[in-house]
Amino acid sequence: MTDAANPAGNAHIPPGGIMLTSNPFDDDKLHEECGVFGVYGHSDPAALTALGLHALQHRGQQAAGIVTYDGEQFHAHRGLGQVGENFSSRDVIQRLPGKAAIGHCRYATTGEVALRNVQPLFADFEFGGLAICHNGNLTNSYHLRRQLVRRGSLFQSTSDTEVIVHLIATSLKDNVEDRVIDALRQVEGAYSLVALTQTGLIGVRDPLGVRPLVLGRLGDAWILASETCALDIIGANFERDVEPGELIVIDAAGLHSRKPFEPVRKRLCVFEYIYFARPDSVVDGIGVYETRKRIGAELARESHVSADIVIPVPDSGVPAAIGYAAECKLPFELGIIRNHYVGRTFIEPTDQIRHLGVKLKHNVNKNEIKGKRVILVDDSIVRGTTSTKIVEMFRHAGAAEVHMRISSPPTGHSCFYGIATPERQDLLASHMNVDEIAKFIGVDSLAFVSIDGLYRAMGEAKRDAMAPRFCDACFTGDYPIPLIDRDAGKVSTQLSLLTETA
Repeated sequence: MTDAANPAGNAHIPPGGIMLTSNPFDDDKLHEECGVFGVYGHSDPAALTALGLHALQHRGQQAAGIVTYDGEQFHAHRGLGQVGENFSSRDVIQRLPGKAAIGHCRYATTGEVALRNVQPLFADFEFGGLAICHNGNLTNSYHLRRQLVRRGSLFQSTSDTEVIVHLIATSLKDNVEDRVIDALRQVEGAYSLVALTQTGLIGVRDPLGVRPLVLGRLGDAWILASETCALDIIGANFERDVEPGELIVIDAAGLHSRKPFEPVRKRLCVFEYIYFARPDSVVDGIGVYETRKRIGAELARESHVSADIVIPVPDSGVPAAIGYAAECKLPFELGIIRNHYVGRTFIEPTDQIRHLGVKLKHNVNKNEIKGKRVILVDDSIVRGTTSTKIVEMFRHAGAAEVHMRISSPPTGHSCFYGIATPERQDLLASHMNVDEIAKFIGVDSLAFVSIDGLYRAMGEAKRDAMAPRFCDACFTGDYPIPLIDRDAGKVSTQLSLLTETA
């Protein structure tokens, strides 16, 4: 957990040592905040859920949890760290019996990386037990939390998911399904939610569909998951996307659907296609891998420069770089080799090694780039620390020219809908133009795909300013959901210690 001596929330650092990690790379990426998974009607739901969470690990790496129900009682196991660290033991899985389960993997943005915040959260209500977890962020959680505390609610975590739990508890509706609807009608924000009750499984997607949620089938069992890649790992068939504003209930009677919210134009987060979703997933009917290649091709058409080779920044820049190279008919080469076995490494803090952490994860393939004009393709620039270090590595390796192309528009605005975004002043594009960013990171030229180019890659002629198809607020500042807490001046862009996002 985070404390004054260990603000990064890392494992214990030995006396006299520092932790040398790849954080200079990882901290310069936008982070998704979680993945959710649920299964109903299977003889081994905990094992399926653990596998599903493995497939969703990219959506959150700081904690994982599973709750099952065996017809009489709920069973739970939660832990800090990755899924494999918590659910690799068969003994753990055997302590989670039942026919239904939900699971969660999490990336925290504020507050504590503490066990009390690890989801699924569980509570006993008048109608029985309920476990719940969600992917997204509530933009009025501070406001609602303050009201609930004044009415006597006692919070046990700093997660905004617990606000939903208390709203369910204080609802006067007759059954759990209506209580969940009543609670969600009071919240603002983006969420894909799964809940486990004594009677079944519930899945809900917010009215704008900002966060993805899919429905699958494995024999007689039903599956809910953040992405289709989680269905693939267990051999389940994709049935359909959960629609924006749809509530699905799966119980002994089968599956039934409700549309309890006022219909609005959907605004799926476009960054799911650029970076967050796994390349092998299909999100809202669109293949992520092919989309990233199309964005790369569009980027080449908009801003190609004379060069010798195209090199991706692994792993997220690979599909866009393939599309870029194909469009401009240049060789695609792996000029950066990624070490996939980076763990927490402790070494003595000498001046010579303090800045070598970046090389733990990436190293330049010198023979491929010496004397060549290189185009580097990456998905985004956030703080600029990653790009600066990579460009330095290429200069030192003898590249004749280093050009960078980015498969997203400049990220100049913070996200409040379930992405771990730095404060706006820490976003390079919020206070620098493209030429200034290019000078800052040390490249010979820099270009981002335009917002219209991004939409063209998504099948649109251009971005419709009056009715855009996606949530693209991190690029445009066009926030489709009211930012009640922020606008009230109660919290910063990362919210507060009282509202840790899920």
